[in-house]
This record gives sequence, C-alpha cells and structure tokens, in this order.
Amino acid sequence: MASLDSIGQDLPRLVHEAQQLDKMAVSRLISLFEDDRFGSAELRSQTLGLLDSRREPTSGTILGLTGTPGSGKSSLLSRITVDLLAAHSSLSIAVLAVDPSSQVSGGALLGDRTRMRYLPSENRLFFRSQASQTDLGGLGPSSFQVCRLLTRLFDCVMIETVGIGQSEADIRHLADRVYLVLQPLGGDEVQFLKAGIIEIPHAFILNKSDEPTALTSYHHLRSSLWLARPFESEDLPIFQTSALTGAGLSELEAEMLGQIQQPGGSGLTTREAYFFDRWVHQEWGRSGGRYLATQLGGSAAFVQQSGGYEAAQAGFSSIIG
Repeated sequence: MASLDSIGQDLPRLVHEAQQLDKMAVSRLISLFEDDRFGSAELRSQTLGLLDSRREPTSGTILGLTGTPGSGKSSLLSRITVDLLAAHSSLSIAVLAVDPSSQVSGGALLGDRTRMRYLPSENRLFFRSQASQTDLGGLGPSSFQVCRLLTRLFDCVMIETVGIGQSEADIRHLADRVYLVLQPLGGDEVQFLKAGIIEIPHAFILNKSDEPTALTSYHHLRSSLWLARPFESEDLPIFQTSALTGAGLSELEAEMLGQIQQPGGSGLTTREAYFFDRWVHQEWGRSGGRYLATQLGGSAAFVQQSGGYEAAQAGFSSIIG
C-alpha cells in the first residue's frame, strides 16, 4: 500500500487524471477512500475539495441493485451498462459490486467481475469490487465513502449489493433508486412477504423471464405488493427481463436512463448523518452510538457542527480515543 505522503504529493495529478476517467488514477483514489489509516481523512477532504474546485461540481445518480444470490444481478449489470454506453456517447458509468466475505476466513472471492462483460479500453465504464467484511446491510464499510468520490467523476454509479436478502436495508439510504432483482420460483405471496426486503425497493426486476415459471412468479409478486406496501400512491413497476435473451431490457434501460437524466443527482451530503452513525457503531459499537446520541446531540448535529463528514470522523476519534 502506498504511503499517505506519496499519495498527498501526487494528489493534484491524480485528481486531474481521474477527471479524465483514467482507470489507474480512479483506482488509486478509491483506495484512498477505502483507507482507514490515520491521516487519510484529511487527504480525502483535500481530494473532494480539488474535484469540486477544478470544474463545476457534478453529482452522479446512484442506482442500487439488490436481491437474492443467483437472481442474475451481475449478468443484468453487464448487459445494461454496455447497452447504455453504446446508445449514449456522453454517458459514463461506474459499477461498485459488493461481494460477501467469509465468516470463517474473512476473505472474499470478488467474483462479480467474472460475470461482467468488462470493456478495459472504455474509460466511460469503470468497475470496482469491494468485500463486505461481514458487515450487515448489503454494503461494505467504505461503500459510502467511495460513492462520494465516484459521483463526482461519473454520471451514474450502479451498486450491486451482497445479495443476502433481509438485511440489505442500507442501500435505500445510499441510492437514489433501488431495484430488487428476483428470479422465478422465488416463492409465493407469503414467501415474498416473509423476505422483508420487498419493503425496500422503488422498482422490481423479475429476471430470467424466459423460464416457463416466470409468469406465475410475476403474479405472485404483484399480488403480494398490496399487502407489503399498502400505502403506496402508485403501483410499483415490475420489469420482466432476461439477461440471456435481452427481453425486457430496453424498457428497464429507458427507466434507468430517465433516473440518470433527472437534475440534481445524488445528494450525498444529506445522507452523511446516517452513514456517520453507521461508522460510529462499526468502530465503537453500541457504547459509541450511545455517546454520540446522548453527549454530542446525535449524528446529524455533530456532523453539522464539525463542518463535514471527515471533520466529524476526526473529531469523534479524538474525543473517544
């Protein structure tokens, strides 16, 4: 791992090259945003300041894909990203794929990249794997930090969560729009309701719709929504797709493109309080969370008083440490 001093010396050059979507520069900056060493927070703050000062600040849209293992999330992303880039020459997309870590060894296969039709020569498409490090919530410990960087570089950041099921609620706090990917024979109405994750997404994707049982699963899902989401003002969309044949992808891609083109993009500043609270609990557990809530006025107040996310991390560490 490179020393923080060497990264600091190279920071202006790295930021300039990353804004040109150079893959090596983007990768090195991501490593900085995943770094938990003392002093890395200051470099992250400098990086964001350079990115925001060198051109008009951008705020890419974050789209989240969650769902059960084997539902085809990686295969879908592979086709969707290539199709969108082929149809829109000015579009840039970063994919952040979170893979589960072993409860025994702590390691992660990072196998999602093996299913991606990756374009190494296309700078408009960037792919990064992350290990969940056994965190619940479907994201990795540094997923929020990495998204703060990527949304300043790319028009869209697509996040593929671990793929466990019931615990993947964090993606709703990070993404602008969440898609739940399901597959046929995933269960009847009762099973969908038991899964819990059905309460999270803004839209559903029933993948592998070329299979004979897909229509039955579609009706099971549709009939369960009025029980799981009774207060929705509109019917939630269900896209029937097949990553194998390409069926239904054009409708899904058009919907995603509409989300990407909406003005405003991802307002991650408003989400800092949630992920700061999450960070405190990861680092100091329940006692740290209680101290933050009772002695410092809570996450939102402390981040605002500190002057930002990195300053809040440094301030809390100095108080507790």
